[in-house]
Amino acid sequence: MKRRLIYGLVSVVLAVNLSIGARIYLGSAGAAEKDSAYPNLELFSRVMETVRKDYVDGQKLTYQELVYGALKGMVDTLDPHSEFLDPEKYKELQNDTQGQFGGLGIVVTLQDNALTVVAPIEDTPGFKAGILSGDRIIRIDGKSTDRMALPDAVKSLRGDPGTEVTLSVLRPATGQVKDHKLARAIINVDMVKDTNGRKEFPLDDSKIGYVRITQFGEKTSDELDAALKKLKRGGMEALIVDLRWNPGGLLDQAVEVCEKFLPRGQLVVSTEGRTSSQSSVRKVTGRSGELRNLPVVVLVNLWSASASEIVAGCLQDCAALGLCKTIVVGEKTFGKGSVQSILPLDNGAALRLTTAKYYTPSHKVIHEQGITPDIVVTMTDEEEATVLLKRAPGGVESLDERQRERVRNTHDPQLDRAMDVLKGIRLFAERAPTDERPKGHAKKVAAAK
Repeated sequence: MKRRLIYGLVSVVLAVNLSIGARIYLGSAGAAEKDSAYPNLELFSRVMETVRKDYVDGQKLTYQELVYGALKGMVDTLDPHSEFLDPEKYKELQNDTQGQFGGLGIVVTLQDNALTVVAPIEDTPGFKAGILSGDRIIRIDGKSTDRMALPDAVKSLRGDPGTEVTLSVLRPATGQVKDHKLARAIINVDMVKDTNGRKEFPLDDSKIGYVRITQFGEKTSDELDAALKKLKRGGMEALIVDLRWNPGGLLDQAVEVCEKFLPRGQLVVSTEGRTSSQSSVRKVTGRSGELRNLPVVVLVNLWSASASEIVAGCLQDCAALGLCKTIVVGEKTFGKGSVQSILPLDNGAALRLTTAKYYTPSHKVIHEQGITPDIVVTMTDEEEATVLLKRAPGGVESLDERQRERVRNTHDPQLDRAMDVLKGIRLFAERAPTDERPKGHAKKVAAAK
């Protein structure tokens, strides 16, 4: 009787377990079916065919346009930095990182809703044609630029080297309109500049050098090397590295910039992703540390992002360990510390996909946190606009005399503070040995007695 009762209880427990297991299995199978690729691809195909068949202008659409649009929408939902790049956008990205593109060498902006030349770059087709700052481009290949968006205008001006474009240019000073038929050429973009937007790199009376890194492209490290050689030949005793408004760029170049200030083997940055293949560490290799004893100020602001934050965060951490003499000055940076891998696809397209996050040597996360400067110096919107205007080739020259004088007399408080910091460090270094010499002399006299 007892044995029969035990068998009965066991049977009930097994039946309950079987029922629960079946429900869990069916539930997971249903969820798996919902998340399966094939039914969802079937849904995608059905929607695409419905659009082609029933959309009022469906006959104007191609399958490629629909697929590209769907891919852009899908990747855009992931995060602000992942992106599907059609062949044209992928080519533009490659041109930007390589630091050169086909164009006319004309820096343009929208001023009073008119496409206005800020300045022609020297020795370019636009410069040789006599186009001046302040000239207004009213037509491009016969198409009016009225209400044309700036990106569309830039796209029209750029193109393959050797191709031609006709510009109708109005000179406000004379009211004359002149047509220029120009052949596009390779336009090289400088990654490293001096205070005047050139590549002369003069030293001031305090022997403080200045370099501005505009972005981290394929030539950044080499251009920085050339700038540092000029500054060292002039007797540089301190340096300002300006990373403000630098949107970032190539990780390799950020690492190479850090290597100039750090000892061999030092960790520069680490990345951590979902898989081990997406996690890595980058350390200083090869010839390095030539400037580790040089007092350096790194300038940053809200628009310093990505590779700029890697450099600032790395040097800040290493200075805390006594491995370099860097002070970060300015405002908290953007906080874009995620890794975008460029994955080429068929037909010249590519996928820019977030695959990991960056961490500084002390394992501080950069993404959505940014780098907080050692010395915080804020700027007003007007001060920032003035600094940017001074940086633009011909920007000051395009203003009327009254505005020009105002801009020239406006100070850059962050750069001024950087100079003050380095002057203070130099003054302390100069005085310290003098203070120690009398003490050493007194010890010798006492020993002689």
